[in-house]
Amino acid sequence: MVKYKLYYFNAKGRAELIRLILATAAQEFEDIRFEMNEWPEFKKKAPLAQAPFLEIIDDKDRVFRLGQSLSIARYLARIFGIAGVGREEQAEVESYGDFIGDLFNEIVKVRFEKDENLKPKLNTRLYDEIIPKYLQIIDDIVTRNETEYLCKSGITWPDLFLFCTLEWLDERRSEILNKFSHVKVLEGKIRGNPKVAEWVINRPKTEF
Repeated sequence: MVKYKLYYFNAKGRAELIRLILATAAQEFEDIRFEMNEWPEFKKKAPLAQAPFLEIIDDKDRVFRLGQSLSIARYLARIFGIAGVGREEQAEVESYGDFIGDLFNEIVKVRFEKDENLKPKLNTRLYDEIIPKYLQIIDDIVTRNETEYLCKSGITWPDLFLFCTLEWLDERRSEILNKFSHVKVLEGKIRGNPKVAEWVINRPKTEF
């Protein structure tokens, strides 16, 4: 039996998408979390000296380690059948994942801005311009699909990534979602997925 070990800080951060993919697939895995002062020790095992990284141990005890959160997500999505159907849809899935990754990075960049004088201005632009721009495009994509997901074949990993990204929004989250009805429906479908719901309830409570 293949074993999966995911290494990351004690946070949702860039590992939560990976955790959600594994949880949605009902795949058992070791969720190995560490504090910042413990990172130097774990860093020795990381293939790219970065976290998160995934360790896969096959039934012959051979170990494969993979870094970069979206590379890990794509790898697992192919294994568990949520990477799209056919070459064209798979290419679409890749593009949607990268697009949502851009939005995720915009949100994280503002959230961790250290200049408190600059932060309000960045936050205003984020919520008034950047987030609506991305969500409008995503809403238009979902509108075209009877599945109410990003792709016609059903749930794919960018749907999970969107859910993770929307969790980073502040108290204006409901207000934002109410402006994009199809995104709101998609977010609700992911939140209502029994495996996702179970994971969200039982996961460690962290700020980020």
